[in-house]
Amino acid sequence: MKIFIVIAAYNESKKIGSVLNDLKKKYKNIIVVDDGSEDNTYEIAKKKKVYALKHAVNRGQGAALKTGMDFALNKKADLIVTFDADGQFLVEEIKDVIKPIKKNKADVVLGSRFLGKTINMPLSKKIVLKLGIFVVFVLYGIKITDSQSGFRAISKKAAEKIKITSDRMEHAGDFFWEIMRNKLKYKEVPITVIYDKYSLKKGQKWTRSIILGIKMLWRRFKT
Repeated sequence: MKIFIVIAAYNESKKIGSVLNDLKKKYKNIIVVDDGSEDNTYEIAKKKKVYALKHAVNRGQGAALKTGMDFALNKKADLIVTFDADGQFLVEEIKDVIKPIKKNKADVVLGSRFLGKTINMPLSKKIVLKLGIFVVFVLYGIKITDSQSGFRAISKKAAEKIKITSDRMEHAGDFFWEIMRNKLKYKEVPITVIYDKYSLKKGQKWTRSIILGIKMLWRRFKT
């Protein structure tokens, strides 16, 4: 089975090198999409001898993931894993995230920090994510425990059907919409998410998460 890891990266020069070093110990097909970074994220990725793609301008995480997933499908990927560039996730847990797809028990696997473990997660973040669970159920009828996990596994069949139309963070809603629309089998698995000073500084603020929820509502009821 040909597994591709897709990483959307924006100004991640402080972390991307170590993340890629860890990934390369176990996986050879790694795609970094530099989303118009102003630092040397792209150059570091190139030196690590992974597939390094670059957007000329910053378009957003959704657009970067779409670029990476399309590239992976063109390279005949059987399974695609989306993975963050900031070191929040553990490489050793990829095997657990892809297992349901390898066993034909799911088309999409969603990592859940609430089934697994969080380290140093702010209370405000936890509250917003819990509210997101309710929003996802109301909008899409999908029962999940983590509404904004970027750690996912997607089968080739699902990747060919999932259409990411939101360039920025609203792409999280696109995944749930496509799961519902295409009647894809989905499963959650426990993951660990680590919040350090770096990820907390770069991460999405709770106010942005509220705006994201409003945008998801607007897009859903426009459709």
